[in-house]
Amino acid sequence: MSSDIRVARAAFLGVERSLTGRRWAERLADERLALAMAQRHGLPDAVCRLLAARSVDLEGVPDFLEPTLRKFLPDPLHLKDMDAAVARLVRAVRTGERVVVFGDYDVDGATSSALLLRFFRAVGANIGFYIPDRVREGYGPNSAALTKLKEAGAAVVVTVDCGVTAHDPLAEAKRLGLDMIVIDHHQAEIALPPAVAVVDPNRIDEQSPHKQLAAVGVAFLLAVGVNRALREAGWYGADRPEPDLRQWLDLVALGTVADVVPLTGLNRALVRQGLRVMADRSNAGLAALADVARLREPPGAYHLGFMLGPRVNAGGRVGQADLGARLLSSDDPHEVAALALRLDELNAERRAIERQVLDQAIERIEGTYGPDRQGLPSALLVESEGWHVGVIGIVASRLVERYGRPAFVIGMDGDLGKGSGRSVRGVDLGAAVIAARQHGLLINGGGHAMAAGLTVARDQLTALAKFLDERVGPQLGAAPPMRELGIDAALAPAAATQDLVAMIERAGPFGAGNALPRFALTGVRVDYAQPVGEAHIRCTLVGQDRSRIEAIAFRAGQTPLGAALLDRTKPILHVAGALRVDRYNGRASVRLQIDDAASASGSVHL
Repeated sequence: MSSDIRVARAAFLGVERSLTGRRWAERLADERLALAMAQRHGLPDAVCRLLAARSVDLEGVPDFLEPTLRKFLPDPLHLKDMDAAVARLVRAVRTGERVVVFGDYDVDGATSSALLLRFFRAVGANIGFYIPDRVREGYGPNSAALTKLKEAGAAVVVTVDCGVTAHDPLAEAKRLGLDMIVIDHHQAEIALPPAVAVVDPNRIDEQSPHKQLAAVGVAFLLAVGVNRALREAGWYGADRPEPDLRQWLDLVALGTVADVVPLTGLNRALVRQGLRVMADRSNAGLAALADVARLREPPGAYHLGFMLGPRVNAGGRVGQADLGARLLSSDDPHEVAALALRLDELNAERRAIERQVLDQAIERIEGTYGPDRQGLPSALLVESEGWHVGVIGIVASRLVERYGRPAFVIGMDGDLGKGSGRSVRGVDLGAAVIAARQHGLLINGGGHAMAAGLTVARDQLTALAKFLDERVGPQLGAAPPMRELGIDAALAPAAATQDLVAMIERAGPFGAGNALPRFALTGVRVDYAQPVGEAHIRCTLVGQDRSRIEAIAFRAGQTPLGAALLDRTKPILHVAGALRVDRYNGRASVRLQIDDAASASGSVHL
C-alpha cells in the first residue's frame, strides 16, 4: 500500500508533500538487519534492504527467496469442515453423483471454478459449473438457481468465492435435498449457513494461520484433500492415472494476484510456483488470453494483475458472467481463441464505462465538498442512478487512490442500490458492512478487510453513510492520515540496470503484502516528454551524470505530476517509481514506471 500513517522519521529526501500530495518515507527501518543479511547470506545490498524492509528475519531469508510448496503447503484437513467436504465429494466421485461448482463472476471465482472443473474432470467425476449473472442474479448463490440445478440432477453443489453469508438460499437448498459445500474466504458471521461443510479460513471459530488465502487457494487445498482421499481409497490405477495438481497452479496464481490478497507465506509460494507453470503456456485459455493482451514475455505478478486479470474480469463485469470460467477450463483451441478475443473486446468496453462513472463520481464528491476536500467523511459513499454495477468496484479503488480513505460506489436501480467498497490499510471494510447489515441498514452485504459488497434500499442511504463514517472514523484516526509513499532506496539513472532488476526480482512476486520495490531517482531532468494513450505520459529522465532512463507515468494527464513532467522549463525533480525490464522487438531495457515526483529544490540530495 502507498498510503500509511505519518511516522516520526524524517521524510525521505526531505519530501514532505509531493506532486501527488504524499509524504515520502523510507521503508527500511533497521539498517543493521540489512547489513547482517548481506554478511550472513552473501546477498547484494539492494536485495537485503528490500528483505529487511519487508519484515524478513535473518533466518528466514532462504525460504523467502525460494518459497516452496513443500515448506509452506499445510495439510488441508487443518481447516474446519474440510474433512466433511472431502468425504462428501469422494463419495460423489465414486458413485457418479452430479457435482456442480457454483462460482463468483470475478477472477478469483473464475479461477476457483476452472481449477475444480479441471480437477474433477481429471478424476472422472460427473461435474458441471454455474456462474450467476452479476446484474440479474447478483452475488452468490440464489434460491432460483439452486432449484434449477437440483431439478437438472445435481446432488452436490460446491460454492467457490461465495456462500458463507448465503443463509436463506442454502436453507432452501437443504429443503430441496441438495447437499451444499461452501468454499469461501470472505468474513463469516457467528452463525454459519446450513451446509454439509463450510470451509473458510475466515470463519470466526477457525484457528488456521492461513486467513489471507484467496478462494482459489482454499479450492486448491480442497483438491489436494480430495486427491489424497481418492488415492487412499484405491481410485487411481493404470486406466485412471492420478493427476499432478501442480499443473493448475497457474490458475491459483492468477486468482490470488487478481484478488489482491497479501503475497506473503503460503500465498507467495503458490504464486511463485504458479508463475513458473504459467510460463509453460500449458493452459490453452491463459495462453490465448496472453496473446490477445500482447504479452510476449514470461508473466509476472504485474501482468496477472493488470493485463490478464482485468480481461478475465471483463466477462462478469460488462458481458457474459461465465466467459472467464469457460476460457480457463477449456482445452479447445478454437473456443479459447474466440473467448479470449471476446474478453479483450469487453475489457475495452469496461474501461470506457469505468472512465465515465469515475468522472461522474469525482464530480459529485467535489461538487459537495469542494476541490479542497474539506469535510470529507471517513468513508466516502457516492451513488447515482444507472451506474453499471460491473465497474463500481474498480471506481471505488480509484476513489481510494485519489482521496486516501475507504470508498463505496453504489449503482441505483429505482429504490434499490448495489454497491462495492474498497478500503485502506487498517480499516476492516468487511466487518463494517456485516455490522451495517446486522443493524438493519442493508438488504445484503459482506466481504473481507480490503473489499466489500452490499445491497441497500434508497431510504437507508443517509443512515448507512452516517453509520459507516462513525464506524470507520476511529480506525482512520481523529484526523485523516497523512498519505505516504514508501521508498526503498535512492538511485542515479545509471544504477538502474538489468542486473539490478534481476536481483530485485528474487524477492518477488510483488503485490499486496509484499510491496513492489520503489526507488527515487534523484535530481533528474525530463529531457523529453509526450502524452500517449489514455492520459499517460512517456518521458526520458536524465541524471546529473547525464545517464538516461526511459519512463512512463500512467493516468498522469491533467494532474500536477503530469504538468511537471511536461513542463518545458525542465525543472530538477526527484522521481519515484518501480523499475521494470521492457522487452520490445527482441531488445530489453530498464524502464521506470513513475508513481510520483517532487521538486528537488530545497530537498535533500543523495
